Amino acid sequence: MISQLHGSVLEATPSMVVIDVNGVGFELGISGTTAAALPGVGGDVRMYTRMVVREDSCTLFGFASKDERTMFDRLVAVSGVGAKLALAVLSKFSVPQLYTLVMTEDDKGMATVPGVGKKTAQRLILELKGVFSKDRSLAGSEAPGSVPLPLELVSPAATSPVDDATSALLSMGFTPSEVSLALGGYDGRDMRVEDLLAAALKRLGMDA
Repeated sequence: MISQLHGSVLEATPSMVVIDVNGVGFELGISGTTAAALPGVGGDVRMYTRMVVREDSCTLFGFASKDERTMFDRLVAVSGVGAKLALAVLSKFSVPQLYTLVMTEDDKGMATVPGVGKKTAQRLILELKGVFSKDRSLAGSEAPGSVPLPLELVSPAATSPVDDATSALLSMGFTPSEVSLALGGYDGRDMRVEDLLAAALKRLGMDA
């Protein structure tokens, strides 16, 4: 079992990265979160991995952190959730955000993930909450306290304008390094996502 890889980035897209490890290229499926954390082509990177073996395939997935890999394991253990859907969830939410989403039973927030309907969202929350209640290691700084907050006071799915702009640019096919350069210097304060995207696209030589 391959648990981690250390090498240089040969190629990267919002959903895949190829890492050169001593002359051998390993292709890994990744989430948008991990894609945004990658260095540019040629950069040094350490990826925590998980191999998923099926009857007709053997696929390697990579994660920027051990916590993201652990959350991936928790997600694919849920009935009806495969690797593709697990990566979609991890592309939408950080690990602490997802933990909070589950513990506050925010099925509406969970259903905002592409491919996750209401029933799937409810099943994810039901199965994951039992696991998370016994293991707070994935809580991070965003975990709810021992007394759950009212749902209207919790915004687990909230992201900053820069996060939203990053996701949008990655979905357009730009590489993580291009996105990093395009949004460099912006903190998103007092700026709308639309404004950030317009500025980023100009930096990339495209019309807004």
